[in-house]
Amino acid sequence: MTHSEPRPFFPGWLFLLAMMTALSPLSVDLYLPAFPAIAQSLGVQSADVQITLAVFLFGMSLGQLIYGPLSDRYGRKPPLYFGLTLFILASVGCMLATDLTTLTVARFLQALGGSAGVVVGRAVIRDRTTTAQAAWAFSMLMLALGLAPILAPVLGSLLLEIMGWREIFAILAIAGSILILAMHFTMRETLSRHAAERLGVAGTFKRYADLLRDRQFIMYVLIGALPFGGMFAYVAGSPYVIIELYEVPAVHFGWFFGMNAFGMIAGSQVNARLVARFGPAALLNAMLWPPFLAASVALLATLLGFASLPLLMACFFVYMTSMGLLSPNAVALAMASQGQRAGSASAVIGAIQFFLGTLGAIAVSVWIMPSAVPLTAVMVTLTGFSLLIHQFGHRRNILILHGSDIEQPTQQ
Repeated sequence: MTHSEPRPFFPGWLFLLAMMTALSPLSVDLYLPAFPAIAQSLGVQSADVQITLAVFLFGMSLGQLIYGPLSDRYGRKPPLYFGLTLFILASVGCMLATDLTTLTVARFLQALGGSAGVVVGRAVIRDRTTTAQAAWAFSMLMLALGLAPILAPVLGSLLLEIMGWREIFAILAIAGSILILAMHFTMRETLSRHAAERLGVAGTFKRYADLLRDRQFIMYVLIGALPFGGMFAYVAGSPYVIIELYEVPAVHFGWFFGMNAFGMIAGSQVNARLVARFGPAALLNAMLWPPFLAASVALLATLLGFASLPLLMACFFVYMTSMGLLSPNAVALAMASQGQRAGSASAVIGAIQFFLGTLGAIAVSVWIMPSAVPLTAVMVTLTGFSLLIHQFGHRRNILILHGSDIEQPTQQ
């Protein structure tokens, strides 16, 4: 059994997709250090500002369900024009918000716009690559997704210190403007006209229903999405744990947060090298245990009262590093046999990921207690369900797809 060799460079088209994919996590991580400042400015509690994060994740989930079928019907570029324009306008709305309600609505619209880049990025990769190549390409996307959490909180802290929280959203509006120009002038359409399908509303719902009935597809989606939800529980809960519980100054939060994001980068790049040799299925099987064990150690240490900040950070680092090896392979295997419905399949993957991310963020936000128990318990629960689904899938002989078993023609 042989596996396709990964390409030895980062092509320009993939770099653009990575930047569009990173726009949404950048929108999350850039404003995390500003939670206390936003709360003070708008006259609310810091915990109230967390709802804007949960609403953003929900918008990401909903938006991808909209853009997926549109990208299969009209092509990959038209949804990006609309989505990025909406993202820019909503970022300006966030910047001008004078109350929490306005900020929350603007964040929801910002997420609806930003989700276009996420769903179209996965679809374009499916258009242009084979299964093994796709696992490598998704690992490259994880590089961008890892760099954003490293750089964004640090940049957010600096912007907060130098200018204020509103300028954070101004930077996002500028980033969206640059991306829409780059997409217009450099990105080519990857969906051929004869492949585009004329789906009405009924056809769209039927396609989603067919995808949800595809047991192999949905198994891989859930196996990857549940730990993803735990990752967003960490994103939502880490400001409280690091800044308030362990009294780390907000200006230094970005370094602690970025340390774990660096682990995700390292994991994704190791995966890019290993996937050509072992295949995405074997790597996925091996990487399901580390995030569960890391979260379990963190929870147990917290319950027993010896959860020091270094210990928790070590556990979070293992968790995030594992995500760099787990997520690209789960997505590649889920997308492998989707063919012309790649846009819709990408939408389902993203919608489930961000829906579980929303649940994780909400659970951490509403489960209020002066410890890291809510955060670590949510991470253990979600990764535990991922393991159970994996074991169930093997017993039902569902998870049988290997990276080289299904190879789709590469579109040049």
